[in-house]
Amino acid sequence: MFKYSRPHAFLCAGLTLLSCFSEAARAEEAYPSGPVTLIVPYAAGGTTDVVARQFAVALQKTLGQSVVVENKPGVSGTLGALALKRAKPDGYTLSLIPTTVFRQPFIQKAAYDPASDFTYLARISGYIFGVVVRADSPWNSWQDFVKAASATPGKYSYGTPGQFSTPHITMLEISAKTGMSLNSIPYKSDGECLPALLGGHVDMCAAGSSAGTLVDAGKLRWLNLWSEQRSSRWPNVPTLKELGLDIVSESPYGVAGPKGMKEPVVRVLSEALHKAAIDPIHTTALTKQAQAVLYMDAKDYTRFAMQQIEYERALVLRLGLKQE
Repeated sequence: MFKYSRPHAFLCAGLTLLSCFSEAARAEEAYPSGPVTLIVPYAAGGTTDVVARQFAVALQKTLGQSVVVENKPGVSGTLGALALKRAKPDGYTLSLIPTTVFRQPFIQKAAYDPASDFTYLARISGYIFGVVVRADSPWNSWQDFVKAASATPGKYSYGTPGQFSTPHITMLEISAKTGMSLNSIPYKSDGECLPALLGGHVDMCAAGSSAGTLVDAGKLRWLNLWSEQRSSRWPNVPTLKELGLDIVSESPYGVAGPKGMKEPVVRVLSEALHKAAIDPIHTTALTKQAQAVLYMDAKDYTRFAMQQIEYERALVLRLGLKQE
């Protein structure tokens, strides 16, 4: 009977180990070999969802596999982050990461740590926000409103797309800087806030670009926008910075995966996300919402995320938003 010598045994073990490494390498090189899920942590049909679905189409082109959009609305846009916490780090589950993911853990207890639980892959875009009133409003400018609100503290109310949403937080900043006392009325989305404004239930809305169609139709009027520069779509509307308030609120969002993703997969996704971000399919959708490409690669987006976490920590502390 033939018996393996010790050298033969070591050689076979080495070949087996090499084979395993080769199979693992081929598996990584083959990524993606199936559908990729992109979680959108907001309701279907909203501004984020509409743009994200076109982004998914562009991403599908670059990855060569289907990209399935899964909506997980609720908890201030953080359910996508919670899903990533439970997902395998194989590159097949991704999520949009809004600014609220960085902020929420400092307001109330969260089941994730934004500094350590995710692999940040790319920053994609941001929103355009502003204060909008009815077209028949007595205020033709932001200065008109500030004068009226300062003279009658507590009289006027504004709607937001949710408590502790970026529009709500920014309005708290604006109120603190101007000394105005306003009543905040939280809704679940712009889709609820804007009809309430049109119906006279609130005096103004802190809203996103979904208000733009009503502005263009002559039913609403922007009093200000919160972007770095004036919008090409509404060039006559001043920014907060122009109005003497050093605030820019564009709430940039990006794409992340679970922590522990392997470098070859991250490399494939980073390249694909960049191509998708600048694809005309995506940029056309952004333009319709008055949004811009704010792309950052994985390295820069990770650095940005860490900075944003500290910024949101300080902001929550400064505004006294910590919930017991």
